[in-house]
Amino acid sequence: MKNSRTASARSSSSAIAAPCIKAVLFLSFSVVLITLFINYASSSNNPSLFSLPPSLPLPWHNDRREPPPSSFSGSHTESPPPENSKTALYPTFTNPKMQRAVANLVNELKEESLSRIGKNRDEKIAMVEAGLAKARALIKNAIFKSRVSPPPLSPDSDYVPQGQVYRNPYAFQKSFMMMESMFKIYVYEEGELPMFHNGPTSDIYTSEGIFIGLFESDTRFRTQDPDRAHVYFLPFSVSMILQHLFDPAVRDKGVLDHVITDYVRVISNKYPYWNRSLGADHFMLACHDWGPRATWYNHHLYFTSMRALCNANTSEFFNPRKDLSIPELDLKEGLLTQVKPNQEPSNRKILAFFAGGVHGPIRGALFHHWKDKDKDIIVVNKVPENSSLSYQEFMHHSKFCLCPSGYQVASQRVVEAIYAGCVPVLINKDFVPPFSDVLDWDKLSVNVAVRDLPELKRILEGIGEEEYEALRQGVGQVQRHFVVNNPPKRYDVFHMVVHSLWLRRLNLRINS
Repeated sequence: MKNSRTASARSSSSAIAAPCIKAVLFLSFSVVLITLFINYASSSNNPSLFSLPPSLPLPWHNDRREPPPSSFSGSHTESPPPENSKTALYPTFTNPKMQRAVANLVNELKEESLSRIGKNRDEKIAMVEAGLAKARALIKNAIFKSRVSPPPLSPDSDYVPQGQVYRNPYAFQKSFMMMESMFKIYVYEEGELPMFHNGPTSDIYTSEGIFIGLFESDTRFRTQDPDRAHVYFLPFSVSMILQHLFDPAVRDKGVLDHVITDYVRVISNKYPYWNRSLGADHFMLACHDWGPRATWYNHHLYFTSMRALCNANTSEFFNPRKDLSIPELDLKEGLLTQVKPNQEPSNRKILAFFAGGVHGPIRGALFHHWKDKDKDIIVVNKVPENSSLSYQEFMHHSKFCLCPSGYQVASQRVVEAIYAGCVPVLINKDFVPPFSDVLDWDKLSVNVAVRDLPELKRILEGIGEEEYEALRQGVGQVQRHFVVNNPPKRYDVFHMVVHSLWLRRLNLRINS
């Protein structure tokens, strides 16, 4: 799905994001409408540059269960602000270098906000924000109605989201339709092939090529008028930059610094939009392991902008309040998703299956405990050439498909399992699954901690027939949300990625 743009085409070179606030009533909500909450002043004479809209946070869930964890882990912790404080809710890092970067950003944002006092109102962004305010109110009303007396879902010829696999199907449908009617994305046209407007199409980083290509060719959400846009796409490919400029012998990651920093400089000098929000309404997309690292070279891109990443690793500062987890796809070049009819449980004779390399400690532990240890749990490096079943057929004949992390948290096996109707078993740490804003992954997958790997068989066999069938049905319900279509179709994977962007922008207010 390569972009057809020629090399001479162009010159070179933020889910509700407040912390989990418990109010007396029903204010438990998911990573979904979590926002980048940055607010420095309370008076109209001292406006913040961007902040949480006053109508939020929205109680996205239709029940009172605790939401998925959205706090950070690993090398950083988040310190709650003092009561009634209006400080920037960046995390507090134990790493001095990163903490200095945060402190510099806090000061910069405060100074930029103060510098705009008394200046003329930006009528263009005011119009954009007025439309978003209306959308927030309508979605909030849908959530309220779903709690008081669930209304019937709106008739939809393509799809009506139903079942426990959705955190709140009413809010999802309302939000999705609002997105379709108003959301606009501007794609910057600067940058030359092969590192811009382009991406890989036939390896484990395929998601970059697929989604960059779809954003480029889209006609529904893409706008040619940047003043009408809600978000702005920076169309560079981390994979392609490394493929063409990275020398494996020298291993100088500075090539990412040079290309990405220079590109942001070009954009911010040529257009007013990056500086207007310090990048909060801009997004990039990467599936390469070094995607998060690539954004570090511009701290606004790292801490403030939206990052669409396969490597949704909270220990590497993936921030579900502003960043979005996208599926890792591994499709052959020129081929779109092939979802076969779901095998009934009676035809799934294998309890659990995994085939792949021993990359990273989690897979090492899996192989240590289960490789060639049990006929019901098949764990191999590679499907034998003389096997009567192919890799895909093994998945179609297994009840559970093991999805351990490799060196990074993401794995294309999660999507492969969903395509095969096989219940994914997530064996990872610090991973935020795709579309967790909308989907309740506890209703379509099983989580197994690394320390519990010795008990893997007991855990899986302990899942009763009724519970397993509910999980299998959940997988079937969400298959359409992971399917790649060209051109895109409603509710497919492209639309779900766009919806994740929509939620994050919906919960960011840029003051005019």
